[in-house]
Amino acid sequence: MAIQKLLIANRGEIALRIHRACHELGIKTVAVHSTADADAMHVRLADETVCIGPPAATDSYLNIPNIISAAEIVHADAIHPGYGFLSENAQFAEIVESHGIIWVGPKPEHIRIMGDKIEAKRTAAKLGLPLVPGSAGALTSVAEAHALAEEIGYPVLIKAASGGGGRGMKVVQSDDQLESLMSQAASEARSAFGDDTVYMEKYLADPRHIEFQVFGDGEGAAIHLGERDCSLQRRHQKVLEEAPPLSSRRKSASAWARSSARR
Repeated sequence: MAIQKLLIANRGEIALRIHRACHELGIKTVAVHSTADADAMHVRLADETVCIGPPAATDSYLNIPNIISAAEIVHADAIHPGYGFLSENAQFAEIVESHGIIWVGPKPEHIRIMGDKIEAKRTAAKLGLPLVPGSAGALTSVAEAHALAEEIGYPVLIKAASGGGGRGMKVVQSDDQLESLMSQAASEARSAFGDDTVYMEKYLADPRHIEFQVFGDGEGAAIHLGERDCSLQRRHQKVLEEAPPLSSRRKSASAWARSSARR
């Protein structure tokens, strides 16, 4: 089924990027927005707009009933979640599909495995992959967090199970900071993703952050778009993505130098 009208369940820069892609493909766009974003660029450029709530994200961009209602009001064929907000919410993806609307994104079962970082770690563990030391699941109490932190050693990292973009992450340097920062991480995660579940990992101060992006057509064909180094970050958010990673370029340069020497 060809998409004729797409609702963008997001705001700001990502909404503009989705709108531009749709414009190039001849697809009409619907911008949902909070009252605070009524005059935002992504709203002004969209073909149709629907206000879905007050400024707080929990009452607008994270409000699933309001977003689904907006899609039905304008007869949207598809919903694109962008990134952040509800993009990694498997329940939202299932609700979208149950209403006969195309979900532009991974299948709900894949989101459930990879969108929830705790479930992703469990899956990786089942496959025998090495993991950073930390909690086996969600932290259920401050006492549990204290005991685990003592076991793996400070500093530790409290992380939101949902979402991304550096939200809901707090580095804890000592035992006296743990309860406060754990509460802050949970509160930030609840505001950003509607889920205050957090877990713990050993904090790695200077790691290499390498990503692979996988693109699939929804019909069984998929490719990866190569690796990229995302180690340069500020507040746990990527500042620069380098492709290929520096180490790969060095290896390529070394191989080229050896080949040239043989010639």
